[in-house]
Amino acid sequence: MNRFPSPVDDLCARFVQAQLAGDRREALRLVMDEGVGRGAPASEVTLRVLQAAQRKIGELWQDNRISVADEHLATAIAQVVLAHLYLLSPASPLVDKIVLFGCVEGEHHDFPARLAADALDLAGYDVRFLGADVPTESLVSMIRRERPDLVALSVTMSFNLRSLRMTVARLRSDFGEALPILVGGAACDTLANPAEELAADGFARDAHDLVGIVGRLVSRPAPQALGGTP
Repeated sequence: MNRFPSPVDDLCARFVQAQLAGDRREALRLVMDEGVGRGAPASEVTLRVLQAAQRKIGELWQDNRISVADEHLATAIAQVVLAHLYLLSPASPLVDKIVLFGCVEGEHHDFPARLAADALDLAGYDVRFLGADVPTESLVSMIRRERPDLVALSVTMSFNLRSLRMTVARLRSDFGEALPILVGGAACDTLANPAEELAADGFARDAHDLVGIVGRLVSRPAPQALGGTP
């Protein structure tokens, strides 16, 4: 069932048009005036407009219908709009759990991860967002320093699945089963059972599912205290 008011049913398509035209003011106006301004919750606009629009932009790029420059332009506009929606979204009470969130080494598409990290932040988690292309050694060092309750890894391009597998394997080697690892991103959708095939503890298909999955993972008893090799 569509929860948007009928006047904004085509908002995503028009948002994509504004992105490809490089018109950030129009993109922002569409979301603020015709989305949030007509009663759609900011969280719903984030998922049903921005997230859906970025998937469309990705499909256009993969089909060679737009250039890399077009894709970068569209994403930059989406990031501006996402920042505005974040400020309009009500935050839940703080949860005493740290989530380390980033894209694996070699993955430069960080917008899906940023959107998901915002969703967790608004759900009350203490999110440390590391952005794109996080070197595995730096990730390991950050885990030892911050001692997070969960690590979330994002991968958009299918050729970075190998990097994701290697990263998960390294974290398992250093931290065992005590550290919950969640994976997500468009590349994971190509796998029949992403969590099992990548030796992770969970898989989130989108930001909507993410919060509930993280809640289940961080509340389960840990096999051992998180420490890691010195």
